[in-house]
Amino acid sequence: MTQVKENSTQNANKIANIGACPVSYVMSKIGGHWKPSILYQLMSGPKRYSELKREIPAVTEKMLIQHLKQLQADNLVVRTAEQAMPPIVSYKLSDAGESLTPVLTAIAKWGFAQTGR
Repeated sequence: MTQVKENSTQNANKIANIGACPVSYVMSKIGGHWKPSILYQLMSGPKRYSELKREIPAVTEKMLIQHLKQLQADNLVVRTAEQAMPPIVSYKLSDAGESLTPVLTAIAKWGFAQTGR
């Protein structure tokens, strides 16, 4: 992945836009190819990594791990590790992630209407 120069004009404009527009802020947190799918899958309850991978088969392991870490850093997903052999790790929506449920449901409803499903 290409490193973005923190002091570039493009990066400064992006940060300013995120601060000025609430939609841009939300999209900076949940946008991208896999984050919405991960959040949508977690709406039904906690899931282990292998369950998420099975539910989203097209995502690579690297991207799934990367996006789960980003969602954790943005306080949208909570990672829980149980002390067992092997360790059992599960993911669930945080309170902030739960508050996105109506938004994700509306997006899913719109998507189903557009695709005829």
